[in-house]
Amino acid sequence: MPDLTPLLAFRWSPRSFDPSADLGPAEVGVLLEAARWAPSAANRQPWRFAVGQRDDETWKRIMVNLPARDQRWAGRASALLLAAHLTPAADPHGCAPYDLGHAVAHLTVQATALGLHVCQLRDLDRAGLAADLDLPDDVHPAVVVAVGRLGDPLSLPADLLDSETGLRRRHPVADLLLTDATANSVS
Repeated sequence: MPDLTPLLAFRWSPRSFDPSADLGPAEVGVLLEAARWAPSAANRQPWRFAVGQRDDETWKRIMVNLPARDQRWAGRASALLLAAHLTPAADPHGCAPYDLGHAVAHLTVQATALGLHVCQLRDLDRAGLAADLDLPDDVHPAVVVAVGRLGDPLSLPADLLDSETGLRRRHPVADLLLTDATANSVS
């Protein structure tokens, strides 16, 4: 079996970002370009992003809508991106959340290629984000994507240290299959 590309094999979601590292406009641009090239149903590209660079107004508006437990580490990220998708009324195919997942995955792989790290946050105040960022009614906030360079894991609060420094664990492929038909051919 061929080896998994290092862009996927070495990707992980740290919380220990370097608070002194910034992302340049070219880096942010190529991350968004990677998301733009993600596949989508009927090529509708039903995703939208709000980009906040550390301490700018958008970053602050995103930050205040994260739970306090995540603000402890997300504030060290160089950028916080709100990833949103069109609501069902604006999405006749019903694929917008799935398509947004593709876009964020493409952005994540591109970040890895640039030596950056990404950690996604799902617990957020979606109504607060929509109001604070003045989002159109047909745009649904889905996740916040923290992006930055790796920092010192020992700078994290003690309750996050084990998950940050422990071994990565993934389910075996066989556990992910719905049928046994291909289980023997997958190792």
